[in-house]
Amino acid sequence: MPTPDHELDADAALSRLEQVKEKRGYLLAHHGLLALTAPELLEGYDACYTALTLGERYLSQHDKEFIWLGILAVKEEHLATQHVRKFLDAGGSIDLIRLSVRLAAYAYGSEIFEFSEKHWKQYDPSATAKAEYFSGLKALCGATDIDQNLLHLAMLAIQTSRRGWQALRWHLEHVYELKTPEVYIAEALSYAMFTGSIPNFIEGCDLWRSMINAGKLEASAPFKKWAQTEQDGPK
Repeated sequence: MPTPDHELDADAALSRLEQVKEKRGYLLAHHGLLALTAPELLEGYDACYTALTLGERYLSQHDKEFIWLGILAVKEEHLATQHVRKFLDAGGSIDLIRLSVRLAAYAYGSEIFEFSEKHWKQYDPSATAKAEYFSGLKALCGATDIDQNLLHLAMLAIQTSRRGWQALRWHLEHVYELKTPEVYIAEALSYAMFTGSIPNFIEGCDLWRSMINAGKLEASAPFKKWAQTEQDGPK
């Protein structure tokens, strides 16, 4: 194995870290490692993170942070707990924090509704997995005051993060029925990129595309063009 041809510059790394800390207000271990050994990667990573989480797109800060809470809860990710404070600072409530935890826990059992429809249909012929899933979701929310668009956007991101593809189909159908702006759907789905994993995000996007192309969603012209463009990866 060859010897590295240059020495690491710890002072320059510290300078880079100060810039990251000034922007975010905190540092994590990987920031320092990248600053020391891969500064160009740190720069690209920070630019991506900034555009994803710190920049403003379409959703309000309140709604964006609520979606983040669901993703963090379903992935049991404690490293980004600052999003709880950000949600409260944006006007969020304790009731909605508790709801985000319930939604994440509920998502884990969503495949059971498919099991029931498949194997118990003869005993309950009128029940469908989708209807029972949404009935349970409504009961879960109870008297909690939450906008229905936000509820289903959060569940889109939660189910993408845990690879709950059938439930993701149901929520995509529902947000189109609600006339939720497609840019809101795209933004909510994108928050699954980091904590929920980029591969899961890619598959979630592909499922959305396939539903548009199959005529199952009444997409707008720009989103139809996106869906119809060849994006099937290497052959």
